[in-house]
Amino acid sequence: MKFYDPDGTEFGIPTYPRKLAPEGLATRRQLRARGLRPTGQDVAAQILWHGRRPPGSRIRLLRVAYLYRIDLAAPMRPMTPGRWRAVAAMMRARRTCPDCQVTHDYVIPTSLGCCPGCAGYPVALAA
Repeated sequence: MKFYDPDGTEFGIPTYPRKLAPEGLATRRQLRARGLRPTGQDVAAQILWHGRRPPGSRIRLLRVAYLYRIDLAAPMRPMTPGRWRAVAAMMRARRTCPDCQVTHDYVIPTSLGCCPGCAGYPVALAA
């Protein structure tokens, strides 16, 4: 097996191919699905695999997923009213155009830096 290195001699930390990681380890997404968070623990192992090739390239991308110990993970912190207010303020800032100061129903595209109307694109009016 190409990426099987449970001792970490070749890659520095224990490395496994996809679907062969030992029990008791999980990725951040898997921890979150269980209602847990890594709590600042170091990476316990990693999963390596080849990703897709970019168009026109012969090189396959090497992908990595870091694994954390489930027994050291802690429960996720609950959303407090203050955290909800902070998230609402962040989202409001992402929806407010810096040029016309209008708060839209959508997030302002970062590629434009302002709302499409201020960037010169035609905006369809709602009937």
